[in-house]
Amino acid sequence: MPLTIPRSLYDELRAHGEQTYPHECCGILLGKSTADALTVHELIRAGNTRTDSAHNRYNIAPQELIAAQRHARKSNLDIIGFYHSHPDHPAQYSPTDFAEAHWLGCAYVITAIEQGHAALTNSFLLTGTTEDDKAFTHQPLEIT
Repeated sequence: MPLTIPRSLYDELRAHGEQTYPHECCGILLGKSTADALTVHELIRAGNTRTDSAHNRYNIAPQELIAAQRHARKSNLDIIGFYHSHPDHPAQYSPTDFAEAHWLGCAYVITAIEQGHAALTNSFLLTGTTEDDKAFTHQPLEIT
C-alpha cells in the first residue's frame, strides 16, 4: 500500500527537517486511508518536546496529538501517519523509532537531512494487529 502525497506537502515536510537541523523535526500526516493507499491531504507541524537528545529523538506532546485528532475529525480526515527527520543519519527507522511506534496501519516517514539539506525520504508502514506482532514494512512513496 503506497503513501500518496502531493508534491507541495512532500516539499514542506522536507523543508521542515532542514529548518530544524541539527535537531529532529516531527509532524502528523492527515488524510484518507483506502484499501489501495494512504493519501496525505494535510501536514501538521509539531514541536519536538525532547530536550534531552533532540538531535536524534523526537516526541510529539499529547496535547498536540489530541488537537490534531480534533482538527482531523472536523476536516473529515484521519491521522494516517507521522513524519520526522534524521539529521546526518540515514532515512531508515532506528530501534527507538520502532519501539516508540504504536499507530498500527499508519505511515512513518523519515527524511535524512545531510549537513542541513534534505536527502532521501522513505516511508514505512506499521503493520500488525498488536504491539507483539507489529512490524515496519517499506512503503512506496508516490509524489503527485
